[in-house]
Amino acid sequence: MASQTKKPRRTAERILDTTLDLFNRLGEPNVSTTLISAELGISPGNLYYHYPAKDELITRLFDRYDAALAELLRAADDVADVEDAWLFFHVLFELIWAYRFLYRDLNDLLSNNRKLETHFPFVLQRKTRAVQTILDRIARGGALLLEHRDAEPVATAMVVVLTYWLSFEYVKNPRKALEAESAGPALLRGAFHVLTLLSPYLDEEGRQHLHALASRYLAPH
Repeated sequence: MASQTKKPRRTAERILDTTLDLFNRLGEPNVSTTLISAELGISPGNLYYHYPAKDELITRLFDRYDAALAELLRAADDVADVEDAWLFFHVLFELIWAYRFLYRDLNDLLSNNRKLETHFPFVLQRKTRAVQTILDRIARGGALLLEHRDAEPVATAMVVVLTYWLSFEYVKNPRKALEAESAGPALLRGAFHVLTLLSPYLDEEGRQHLHALASRYLAPH
């Protein structure tokens, strides 16, 4: 009996994993349930047993992403300086990359999926609060000279870059930007450009630290 109860769960997870891969590679609008079932080597009826509609697959993948994001954003409390912030934003970009279809096809998804329409604004709010926490912690360490009235627009600008960076990379190079081999440099560039928004407010040591990180991580190998 134990194996009979585990099998559907395993199949359901396999379906989600394969769907995520296809959505990321091809874009959600270009992936049908027929393609998903063919990729898995299962019948469409088996797929529908677990997920009666494509919309449900999107919702479940968003739930996965949202749970992982909530866990990651808690690490904002541990950021103490520019280097910690670089690591935080790079890891955040890695998570965005892992679910990049959400960002690649965001406008279409918001128009067609009620869960995303109602919940994605809260994703942006949580990101903004986490960024504000990071700004506050760096400021408390003395490296960031940011007036209270400037903190919210700066945090918002950083979240805009976080949200649309992969779209920017895609526009620059539509054929390769979202391929796996392009991920590493693109995510590092994203982390750097998020942090450069702080450059006017960093003390001299903080600016030097930021550019030293850029030299270390962005230099061609």
